[in-house]
Amino acid sequence: MARTSQTCPVRRSVRALVVAGVVVGAALLTRRMTQTWGTLAGEADTALPGDDLLPDARVVATRGIGVDAPPRDVWPWLVQLGYCRGGFYSYDALERMIGLDIHSADTVEDRWQDLAVGDPVLLADGVVLQVADLEQDRHLVLRGSDELPGAGAAPYDFTWSFVLRRVGTGTRLLVRERYVPHGPGSRALVEAVQPVSFLMTQRMLRGVRDRAERR
Repeated sequence: MARTSQTCPVRRSVRALVVAGVVVGAALLTRRMTQTWGTLAGEADTALPGDDLLPDARVVATRGIGVDAPPRDVWPWLVQLGYCRGGFYSYDALERMIGLDIHSADTVEDRWQDLAVGDPVLLADGVVLQVADLEQDRHLVLRGSDELPGAGAAPYDFTWSFVLRRVGTGTRLLVRERYVPHGPGSRALVEAVQPVSFLMTQRMLRGVRDRAERR
């Protein structure tokens, strides 16, 4: 009597679990790599200015780059960051495709150098961050929250820290993002924008580096 071929349900379930495990593992590995892009040993885990503003952050990304210029040559490019200011030194063409009229500056402009704690810095029209902490040639911390005037209903609290560390005659530039989502939907949104954040931030870091070294 001929046997009938049957697929074992248990074997199929095991195969599905293995595939799912590989996918999840790859996603987690990629996430860690993109959220610590450019950092050296210990930089992603060390405390930085601005961390205390959101001690309960659920999502944290730290990225870095070496700059062959002292902090005083990097700092002017940081303080003129912003929409309707010096831009973000990233992929301007992509930002203009989504309706943002951004043209990143290639020169240091005196009109954008007077930045102080409490000043607004725009990410886009109607998307407002505020200078929470600032120390010349050392760090700039921006904070976003729905409590800020003109900020609208932000789905999460957010800090964006730019830290300069002198290394010999050069600089380590670190950028840290910290998020406190307001709910499950907000957490999903934060996770979804992380690949975009990585794409734009790594280009911004290289943009700042190239400008500072050229100067």
